Amino acid sequence: MRVLIVKVSSLGDIIHTLPAVTDASRANRNLVFDWAVEEAFTEVPGWHPAVENVIPVGIRRWRGHWLKSWFKGEIATFREDLQKVHYDLVIDAQGLIKSGIVSRMSKGITVGLSKKTIREPLATLFYNKVYSVPWTEHAVERVRELFSRALHYKYDPDQVDYGIDFQRLGLTAGEAAEKQLVFLHGTTWKTKNWPENYWRELAGIATQAGYRVLLPWGDESERLRAERIATDNPEVEILPRQSLTGLARHIARSSGVIAVDTGLGHLAAALSIPTLSLYGPTDPGLSGTYGSGQHHLRSNLNCSPCLKRECAYTGPGVTDEYKGDSFLVFPPCFSTLRPETVWHNFNQLIANPVATS
Repeated sequence: MRVLIVKVSSLGDIIHTLPAVTDASRANRNLVFDWAVEEAFTEVPGWHPAVENVIPVGIRRWRGHWLKSWFKGEIATFREDLQKVHYDLVIDAQGLIKSGIVSRMSKGITVGLSKKTIREPLATLFYNKVYSVPWTEHAVERVRELFSRALHYKYDPDQVDYGIDFQRLGLTAGEAAEKQLVFLHGTTWKTKNWPENYWRELAGIATQAGYRVLLPWGDESERLRAERIATDNPEVEILPRQSLTGLARHIARSSGVIAVDTGLGHLAAALSIPTLSLYGPTDPGLSGTYGSGQHHLRSNLNCSPCLKRECAYTGPGVTDEYKGDSFLVFPPCFSTLRPETVWHNFNQLIANPVATS
């Protein structure tokens, strides 16, 4: 039985789908998956041994240039690639209009979430059958339940296995961790960024404790931030720009990860690396890092979580004394998550990495 998964973006959402693939392949060894995914993330589905073909789609690149993409034949080529196989089932695991359109472009019976349990209800117009999955469940569990109902099997909700084949990353499972930490400091929203001065102080604490600190980056602004974090600390290494596979190797070889709310934090969770994730304006409850060794450290400022890309807080507690220099903590919700607090919680996590919160 061949199944097409449509989960085109973003990185965290794609990673959230991997445990469902593991469940399904264990329940039915005859299942084979193909996966339609955004061009930037084509590496990720291929890490799972149950995924045979990865079909790249360029919706992000086409956006705003639909006519140009149409006349260049890119959309027609994608549709031809998608329709080379008649699928026994097509699962839209994303629940957006764009993923619904991709699902309908394929050949096969299309299923997805119901109107009351989907992110964009109009997407249900593209499905042959829908399933209701409660909003109260974590995103990983929602996808697992959708797959189990669509493919008619039961799974153990107490076992979460992302199913990543370490050999496909160029690694050997069970390799001893190096005494290094990865700081995932880059994120999409300005309000989700932990203050740079805090990162720099945390890097000093970590290196004094004997760790080497690795700083990845994805664009020029993140590279410049990494340079500022690494200032005057020879034990902090700014990595060259990495592919997702390359970054996964660094994370998998590390003792732990400290991250803001970012898709790469979910990658660390999928690799079962102890990860402390920092949440200010966002709430990890239904979409935070998930699995063994994950700890969510949340702001306790009364405005958090605001779920906003722009900070509008004007109350008390927005200034902080930092090594004698008065400066504005931005966003102010992170003023309650100082470096020494983060390091204390991270050490507790390393001492008991099985705990999840």
